[in-house]
Amino acid sequence: MSFSEFPGPLFTDLYELTMAAGYFDRGLDETATFSLFVRDHPKRSYFVACGLQAVVDALTRFQFSDREIEWLTQTGLFKREFLAHLATLRFTGDVRAMAEGEIFFADEPVLEVSAPLIEAQLLETFLINTVGVASMLATKASRCVHAAAGRPLIDFSLRRTQGIHAGMTVARSSYIAGFASTSNVLAGKIWGIPTSGTMAHSFVTAFESETEAFEAYAELFPKAAVFLIDTYDTIAGAEKAAAVGKRMKQKGQALTGVRLDSGDMVALSRQVRSILDEAGLPEVKIFASSGFDEYELERLIAEGARIDAFGVGTRMGVSSDAPYLDMVYKMVRMGDRNVRKTSAGKVTLAGEKQVFRKMAEDRCFQVDIIGLREESMEDAVPLLLPAMENGRSVGPRPTLEQIRQRFADNFNRLDDKTKKLRNPEKYPVASSERLVELQNQC
Repeated sequence: MSFSEFPGPLFTDLYELTMAAGYFDRGLDETATFSLFVRDHPKRSYFVACGLQAVVDALTRFQFSDREIEWLTQTGLFKREFLAHLATLRFTGDVRAMAEGEIFFADEPVLEVSAPLIEAQLLETFLINTVGVASMLATKASRCVHAAAGRPLIDFSLRRTQGIHAGMTVARSSYIAGFASTSNVLAGKIWGIPTSGTMAHSFVTAFESETEAFEAYAELFPKAAVFLIDTYDTIAGAEKAAAVGKRMKQKGQALTGVRLDSGDMVALSRQVRSILDEAGLPEVKIFASSGFDEYELERLIAEGARIDAFGVGTRMGVSSDAPYLDMVYKMVRMGDRNVRKTSAGKVTLAGEKQVFRKMAEDRCFQVDIIGLREESMEDAVPLLLPAMENGRSVGPRPTLEQIRQRFADNFNRLDDKTKKLRNPEKYPVASSERLVELQNQC
């Protein structure tokens, strides 16, 4: 089962259609190749490739409906012949891309499309939006996972994400990047992502006392009881939770955990840990949630917070410190002619490309080399692989767990100096001699 992220080919900017109309009017129908990549980013040293499955799903059903053609007719912008062409248009091209869960770097193509010009052009907005947002969120989530240093993270972002599709994308992207679970029930249903949740303050205030609220929850969910203890006074709440937990233990049940949602997390977590331990409940976990991101996670752990797992919400779900990627989709070849943009500060690399990754002896990433598609390099792994040929999906479709494992394997091979949250070292990315020579010819 999948979650549709493609509302149709009208999910595009108007200029994609006006350019396509211009191409049609002048008979430009040669195969064009476009590269999708991220320009250099001041706050990100690496990126996590995400969104490819949504792209393949969308392109296999790319088609203008009768109602969409009718609406375009009513705009009065387009000739009848062009609209008739759109009515029969399907995606017939090729897509080569990095696998989801792969790590990539600035200026490296994460995806290339080779298709008849109109087809390739009309995909620009959708590809930037889909791959850009998913990769941005997976990258943010991976930084949180790194900062948590092995402690489980739960995606709590759904209520604060920018719309339904964003909420679904966060759940999937963060799980790929190593989050343990999500509060998003629909994501659990569609993708099989483990779901997690406790209670809100409203549940506690609905009862006459905290103890009554905790007892009611424990009775209903004896195998998954996590009590929110900061509605009134955190320490008093912890003591009441411990008392309920002891009674559960006497019944052969087990309190799973308590959750902190406000206050000095370092001091409170230490006090709560002592209360639970003194009550004979060392197995009870302390969860915390309260506007966390990778920087706050790093600080809390460095200062010795006794927190076993974190709910990470808004700041991860909107990638608050870097809420966009400067992802672009640029033509690199038209027919038999290689092309490039030479604007100051926005120069592109001409030609159909491949990204080669060389590993050190310990299998850690050593250097990436951007080369030409037809090149091969000894002792290097090519990262751009066929995802679609002649408009059809090719190769096995990985499961979400396989994608998640791919990311984990790759992330372990990335140097910690490149993963640093502040002032990371730049990973080396070079251009092959043949690619450099081609640029000099354009």
